[in-house]
Amino acid sequence: AKLAQENEWIDLDVPPQELRPSSTLTNGQCFNWMVVETEESPDAINSPRQSAWGTHDGKEWVGPLGDRVLSIKETPTTTLFRVLHGPTEGTKEYLQQYFRLETPLSPLYEEWSKADTRLKKIAAAIPGVRILRQAPLECMFSFICSSNNNIPRITKMLSSFRETYGSFMMDIPISSSAANDDDSLSIFSFPTLDSLANASEGDLRAMGLGYRAKFIIGTRDLLQTSGGEEFLLNLRSNDDCQAVQDELIKFSGIGRKVADCVALFSLDQDDSIPVDIHVQHIASRDYDPTVLGQAKSLTPTIYKRVGDLFRSRFPNRAGWAHSLLFVAELPSFRSVLPL
Repeated sequence: AKLAQENEWIDLDVPPQELRPSSTLTNGQCFNWMVVETEESPDAINSPRQSAWGTHDGKEWVGPLGDRVLSIKETPTTTLFRVLHGPTEGTKEYLQQYFRLETPLSPLYEEWSKADTRLKKIAAAIPGVRILRQAPLECMFSFICSSNNNIPRITKMLSSFRETYGSFMMDIPISSSAANDDDSLSIFSFPTLDSLANASEGDLRAMGLGYRAKFIIGTRDLLQTSGGEEFLLNLRSNDDCQAVQDELIKFSGIGRKVADCVALFSLDQDDSIPVDIHVQHIASRDYDPTVLGQAKSLTPTIYKRVGDLFRSRFPNRAGWAHSLLFVAELPSFRSVLPL
C-alpha cells in the first residue's frame, strides 16, 4: 500500500462471473504472480515469495507484466488493479487484453454446462476461470522450465532467469519471521531475445536450469533465425491449432503438451488441449474409458485422441472448458466444490 501511493486502485469493471483472479492466476497457466500477504490471514500465506499457485484463498496478487509491475485485487463484485511501476496510461486496456475480456465467459459456461453435467456443477462452484493472453516469449521459456518440474522450483528458476537477464524494475517490501531474511524483494522484467543473445548453456546451468539450459539456448537460436517474437505473434492468426502445435514442436525442449500450453495461454489457440496424466484421467473417467486402448503411455495418437474428446464435446473454445475441468482437479479448489 505504501508503494506508488499516487496511483489509485482502478476498477476493471468486470463482474465475478466474468473474471476471478483467484481461479485464473492460481492454476498454473502463468508463473509471474505472487500472492500478497494480508493482515487478516498471516498464517494462511506465510511466505513473502510464494507464487500465486494454489492461493485460491488469496485476494491480492502482485507481479511484473510487460514493462509494468501491477497489483491485482479481487473483491466480491469486481476486480481492481493498481500500477506499482511503469506507465499508468493504457493499463486498463492492457489488462483487458491480458485477461481476454473481449470474450464473454458466462455464455461459454452455460454452453459447456449443457454438454457435461459434471462441468455444470464445477461451473457453479468456480466462476470466472479465464485463459490468459500472455507474452509468447515469456510463456514459451516458462513452460520449457516447467517440464518435469514442480511449482516452487519453476518459480525459483524463472526468478533467477529474470534477475540475470531481465531489467530491474523495483523493490517491494516483504515481511518474514526469519531475522536474516531481506526486507525487500527485487522485481525484474522477463528477458528479451536480445538480452539472452550472449547467454551460454553453462551460464544457464549455473543458475540451476539443469538439462533445460540446452533447450533454452536451442529455442533462442531457432527463434532468432525464424523471426523472433514476431514469428510467435503471427501464429495467433493461424486458426488451425494442430498446425500451430506442429510449428512449436520444432523448437528445442518443446513437446506436444508444452506446445499446447504455449498455444493456449499465449497464442489465442482456444481449441488447444494440453494433455498430461491429469487431463487423460478426466477423459478416461468422464468421456471414454477406452481412450488409452492398450497403450502404456501418451503416444502422439493417444494424445490427439484425448484432445479430440474435449474438442468434440466442447466445440466452442474447448481449451477453456478443459482448463475449468483441470482447475477442479487441483487440491486447492477441493474445498469449494460440492461433494
